[in-house]
Amino acid sequence: MRVCVVGSGGREHALAHVLGRDADVLVTPGNPGIPGSVATPPEEVDADLFVVGPEAPLVDGLADRLRAAGRLVFGPGADGARLEGSKAWMKDVLVDAGVPTAQHGAFTDETAALAFLDTMADLFVVKTDGLAAGKGVLVTEDRSEAVDAVRSYLSGDAFGDAGRTVVIEEGLSGPELSLLAICDGTTAVPLAPAQDFKRIGVGDIGPNTGGMGAYSPVPVATDAIVGSLMDEAVGSTIAALRRQDIDYRGVLYCGLMFTPTGPKVLEYNVRFGDPEAQVVLPRMVDSLTDLLVAAAGGSLGEAPAFDEGAAVTVVCATEGYPASPRTGDPIHGLDEANALDDVTVFCAGVAASGGKLTTAGGRVLAVTGQGPTVAEARERAYTGADAISWPGMQRRTDIAAAPTVAAAD
Repeated sequence: MRVCVVGSGGREHALAHVLGRDADVLVTPGNPGIPGSVATPPEEVDADLFVVGPEAPLVDGLADRLRAAGRLVFGPGADGARLEGSKAWMKDVLVDAGVPTAQHGAFTDETAALAFLDTMADLFVVKTDGLAAGKGVLVTEDRSEAVDAVRSYLSGDAFGDAGRTVVIEEGLSGPELSLLAICDGTTAVPLAPAQDFKRIGVGDIGPNTGGMGAYSPVPVATDAIVGSLMDEAVGSTIAALRRQDIDYRGVLYCGLMFTPTGPKVLEYNVRFGDPEAQVVLPRMVDSLTDLLVAAAGGSLGEAPAFDEGAAVTVVCATEGYPASPRTGDPIHGLDEANALDDVTVFCAGVAASGGKLTTAGGRVLAVTGQGPTVAEARERAYTGADAISWPGMQRRTDIAAAPTVAAAD
């Protein structure tokens, strides 16, 4: 089978890597670090299955255009992709589905937004309504910082049109979980849960990023808890979408928090998480190709099996990320890292210059280690990351240092 993966980041590298176990894979546009990368537009590619990785082309309707041309596609149409394309609409769907989430409001008017902000206490969450590459979220205890964010978002100064509607939420506390579900339009099956690390700094300080690392499995996410979340959150959401005649075939990324009053959904994304894909997909025992073909064709079966081991990924980023990433530096040590046992380096923000890979984005590489336990996988991931260098490279040193094990209701 020939599979076309659409995208150019670490998530797409992970997809291609695992799909490549039993399929002929090409990636468009890919990047110089992903084998099988081609410059051919997806509409011009001949493949048996198309897997659309990033959210932007999904929101733009790429899956619809490919399906209209008779292609088998894993990825929601533009109607379902609104779950990520509009955070305000996503919240409306959660309410309609009866899925617990944070108290919230959506605003285009500054006065109304600031008045709602005054009803919040202790912790403020301000989000762009539209796509902002994982950076349009502010979580702060400082009201003045939240006010500044509201004003800069609504004015368009911070994120252009993506921020001209803001979603303001109450701040929640508790351990977070990333649950990825594969959907065929009617039913859904879970993948192994993961936990990611969104902030730039050790100890979860500093601005939000697209993700600085992740690990899987997550001890807090027992089979019983995952089953409950699939019924009460994912299943209810799929049913709510169907009530709007939305046939959702793709991955539904459920980002949630175990609060003192129970699990609450923070967000839905319409694509595999990055860096969650780099720890979840390599653990699959069953065929990812078969799973995505079944979902795209509307005929899912049982949930896929995962190995009993663990995976940890550490993101290596450029100096200045996320505000102003420095690019163009040669990357050293990639071959040495990839030669290590149970270590795989997934390439994201890379370019080629003079026969060498160079930095070309904020998050450059995700170094994944696998092992029998989270601790052993973590050691291998950091050993791999230690082999890699470029001027100003930054990474967190606390990824998976203390896996969440507290009980959750």
